[in-house]
Amino acid sequence: MIVERSMNDSWLSNTYLVAAEPNSDAFLVDAGGPLDPLFAKAHEHGLNVTHILLTHHHGDHVAELGAALERWPDAQVLAHPQERVPGTTGDLNPGDTVDVGGLTVEALHTPGHTGGMLSLLVERSGGEASGRDRCEVFTGDTLFKGSVGGVRAPGSTSFADIQNSIMEVLLTLPPETVIRPGHTDPTTVGDELEANPFVRVWRGLDAEGDDRCTALGDPATLVLWGPDYDGGHKAWVRWADGSDDIVPGSRVER
Repeated sequence: MIVERSMNDSWLSNTYLVAAEPNSDAFLVDAGGPLDPLFAKAHEHGLNVTHILLTHHHGDHVAELGAALERWPDAQVLAHPQERVPGTTGDLNPGDTVDVGGLTVEALHTPGHTGGMLSLLVERSGGEASGRDRCEVFTGDTLFKGSVGGVRAPGSTSFADIQNSIMEVLLTLPPETVIRPGHTDPTTVGDELEANPFVRVWRGLDAEGDDRCTALGDPATLVLWGPDYDGGHKAWVRWADGSDDIVPGSRVER
């Protein structure tokens, strides 16, 4: 499987070019740019992009969709109905599959960061993935290496949703499954089960914290002060009414 990544220097958001093999049809995951490196890789590998699959609607993941369509004007642009942006040509609903050049992409609904967030599970058509062609999952802004998505972004749903999306959907995949997040570096299901601080608390391997803090201007309990993909922090906080939230570390006073 060919997976080429281009990361936006400002947003640290990833756009992926994916194909089964050289000289075949291919697809993009998101379109946050920069796209020139992926245009060059598509030419190098002899790839024709027939689909652009969007994990969600936030600008850092779709800002260069127009440029992608200038390069591949016949490409289908598919997104969850709640995540459609200008240029979208069709819906990609939970459980739908898309076949592209010998690869099958399954749409997994992983809400939390947004209501229609999709993770995209990719394997060779016919279930022949093995070795270097093992399954890979593109997780958008749901799960990162060592961190998780926040639930305070536009269109977000709830802490319970993102916890369920991570623990009951993504991390039930085989441990060797490669995770390609919407920001920064890849990881695996097995590594996140063992090392992700949020997941370790959810699994009962580490204890919850109980320090007092101020989050978004309100008093709260700091359950976990965790890393974020950009070198900063995310905070799992518990409000006075007992509800939980994941907020930017920059909005927390410890």
